[in-house]
Amino acid sequence: GRARLSHTEPRARDGRGGEEEEEEEEGCYQLYPGHIPTSPLQKALLAAGSAFMALYDPYRHDMVAVLGETTGCLALPNLRDKMKHHPEGYRILQERPRIRLSTLDMARLRGLPDGSLGREYVRFLEDNKVSPDTRMPPKFVDDEELAYVIQRYREVHDLMHTLLGMPTNMLGEVVVKWFEAIQTGLPMCVLGAVFGPVHLSARKLQVLATELLPWAIRSGRNASCILNVYYEQRWEQPVESLREEIGIFPPP
Repeated sequence: GRARLSHTEPRARDGRGGEEEEEEEEGCYQLYPGHIPTSPLQKALLAAGSAFMALYDPYRHDMVAVLGETTGCLALPNLRDKMKHHPEGYRILQERPRIRLSTLDMARLRGLPDGSLGREYVRFLEDNKVSPDTRMPPKFVDDEELAYVIQRYREVHDLMHTLLGMPTNMLGEVVVKWFEAIQTGLPMCVLGAVFGPVHLSARKLQVLATELLPWAIRSGRNASCILNVYYEQRWEQPVESLREEIGIFPPP
């Protein structure tokens, strides 16, 4: 008690109370805005709970996000290292671009030629009624740079749909998750790829097994790291040209 008083009394004389000091002490553990420090046990509990909810309802994007953050302790550093050792990926890490409505010139993208990345990306957003602003900011990643890596992964997810030509229905999400699982190694992607098909009908399972899954696996293995592409500087590039550059085979 004396030690506590000796700390707080001088601050009180300066017009600052103990409550304000405690808030300051708690805030010092935040590595970035919105960061919530958690212990390994807390992360394990969050991972278990979010995995259960995500498997029960794959459209619970908040649970999918928590699962990705609490289980990506090995995959995220590996992705960061791939970016650091690639000229374009390194520039992305340094400049930290964001894909949000506030950073996109939607009118310009709509005016690009059909088949260009920007025009097809906007078409995907409009056809599927999705927005890049729905991507949750990271909370549970205990490294500021790795938090950006998973944020970048989330924000290019819709671009993967665009490049792979997959809609946002369950079949399309499973195909994209197989591609991303091979590309990123994130356990969240692996779980979605393996358990997502339980929600598919028999007909869609047949299409997945015979056509889409072999193509997604081949493309995932053949493609270069999807986080090493500065998509914001490729809006004018034809989708087919970018697929070929990355190593994604044409969709069946």
